[in-house]
Amino acid sequence: MRRSAINAILRAADAFIRERGFYLPPFAYWSPDEWRARGPECAEIVANRLGWDVTDFGTGDFARTGLTLFTLRNGNPRDPARKPYAEKILIVEDGQITPLHFHWKKTEDIINRGGGALVVQLYHSTPDERLDETRMIEVNTDGVRRTVAPGGVVVLHPGESITLPPLLYHAFWAEGGRVLAGEISSINDDAADNRFLHPIGRFPTIEEDEPPLYLLCTDYEHVAFGF
Repeated sequence: MRRSAINAILRAADAFIRERGFYLPPFAYWSPDEWRARGPECAEIVANRLGWDVTDFGTGDFARTGLTLFTLRNGNPRDPARKPYAEKILIVEDGQITPLHFHWKKTEDIINRGGGALVVQLYHSTPDERLDETRMIEVNTDGVRRTVAPGGVVVLHPGESITLPPLLYHAFWAEGGRVLAGEISSINDDAADNRFLHPIGRFPTIEEDEPPLYLLCTDYEHVAFGF
């Protein structure tokens, strides 16, 4: 992805987040120079990969297969007892798919915080991590148990949520307009806890055609912090 495209995505995402009445913490808007001036007081942000995350899943087609996220809080897999939870906000474009995947460890609630409808497709996984196309799925939506056929969908309207346990394949996309979605979960570990059905790139390769508007969480490793 070109950095100029990522910058445009971040501007649009921030405007939509504010439009929905949601606000991000101050570090969301630090410039690269402000980041370089920071000291050890910001180590948790860097170590736990808080902040912006824009991905096309390696497809080169963000509009069709992509996602914009901001991780507000997260524990660290190396010290799970210290903070055992995570929270994200997601911007899902109309018709934009996050591909089928599951997590080996993470349990998460996905919440439609506003906008269009969020459509979530579900499959059980088999022991060899393929799709189980025979077994019915029981999931909770806002504490109400419901049954879904393999490959079936749950449509979440604003205010509704679904609980996704480990090893349950899920894909999602927006219909009827862009969606602001929330994610409340156990610790998030994008480096080791994502199993996509088809091999993809979780993070994009970036072509630096202009300076970053804001740093992505994957940019931190390239910054010379004061700690």
